[in-house]
Amino acid sequence: MELSPKATGLSVARLERITEHLERNYIAPGKIAGCQVAVARRGALAYFRSLGLRDRERDKPMTDDAIFRIYSMSKPITSVALMTLYERGYFQLNDPVSRFFPSWKGQRVWVSGSGADMVTEAPLRPVSMRDMLCHTGGLTYGAMLVALGAPDSGHPVDGAYAEQGVRRGRDETLMDFMDKLSRVPLRYQPGDRWMYSLSTDVCGALVEKISGQRFDRYLAETLFEPLGMADTGFALRSDKSDRFCANYRRGADKSLQLIDDPQTSDYLNEPTFLSGGGGLVSTTTDYLRFCEMLRRGGELDGARILGPRTLELMRRNHLKEGRDLTQMAIGGFSETANEGVGFGLGFAMTLDSVRNGALGEGDYYWGGAASTIFWVDPKEDLCVVFMTQLMPSGSFNFRGQLKSLIYSAIMD
Repeated sequence: MELSPKATGLSVARLERITEHLERNYIAPGKIAGCQVAVARRGALAYFRSLGLRDRERDKPMTDDAIFRIYSMSKPITSVALMTLYERGYFQLNDPVSRFFPSWKGQRVWVSGSGADMVTEAPLRPVSMRDMLCHTGGLTYGAMLVALGAPDSGHPVDGAYAEQGVRRGRDETLMDFMDKLSRVPLRYQPGDRWMYSLSTDVCGALVEKISGQRFDRYLAETLFEPLGMADTGFALRSDKSDRFCANYRRGADKSLQLIDDPQTSDYLNEPTFLSGGGGLVSTTTDYLRFCEMLRRGGELDGARILGPRTLELMRRNHLKEGRDLTQMAIGGFSETANEGVGFGLGFAMTLDSVRNGALGEGDYYWGGAASTIFWVDPKEDLCVVFMTQLMPSGSFNFRGQLKSLIYSAIMD
């Protein structure tokens, strides 16, 4: 996509405020090593900048083809992949997950207590395919989010995850993962609440089970190859490793600390666990093509991924009785604020811009643990991708700041 700002109705001068803002407030003071921003409207690229460094330790500049860990921005991709199977008639949204994984038929719901004294009850209904796409099925992240800056809940259900060895690490597989999940209690009755969870990893396992293909192969054949997303996957080829960004954590003293060196990263090796919830790497250009496919109703450059009615269903609020996350969410960590925000089949969306305190009502979006973000606004025909590598994702409100800068540049 070539730069064509005049075709977008966006002010070039006002968009340059993005550069000034990020350089002044984040790059120059060393709060982030570098970043990349792409803004497209009506299918034309209005703004694309690569700022700062992709590898501070080796003084390597951020380049337009830099590769990033997108972590939970993998979730919308996985959700779209599962919905391609929905379109082929393999399942309905209210079907139980146990239809494909029978071990899930024995699930119980936590009531009280812990360990041997834990009291559970039968679920009022089975965990559904919709629940997995919406994070409303009673799953949690166990204690995995503690490493990303979330407080340790100390909840007995999270303890049960540890006892059963539920994890996404080396030597784990999607099928073993599903078997272990069947043995932990649900945190709440399915559909009653919303909790950020391992649900999208379950969606990846469902893609593999239903399609009969390895999850990575299905993603490549169904999404990445048709969309021309040549640099998106679960591992880096050796010829691409020089483009990989370093990943940093914001320390207690507010300094940047290297936590994943691009030359020794695990992403240089093929994983056994193909995490649909957080395992992909990608580029700004690749992810913008994914966003453009969404904006255009499921098609890009002649490649039809989803039908427009399916995508419209995905970006509607599926929370119980149309509630927002302030009424539904438990747990203190996710990639979104709660006020005025709903959740659909793989995306959050802004239901009420007044309550949310930001422009872009009707947009849908998500983010990743290393502070990457995207959103698609169908009303404004707008796609935005922001990439950096800073954990945890709650360090700075990049989404809110970029929204103020970008929407104020719309002149028509």
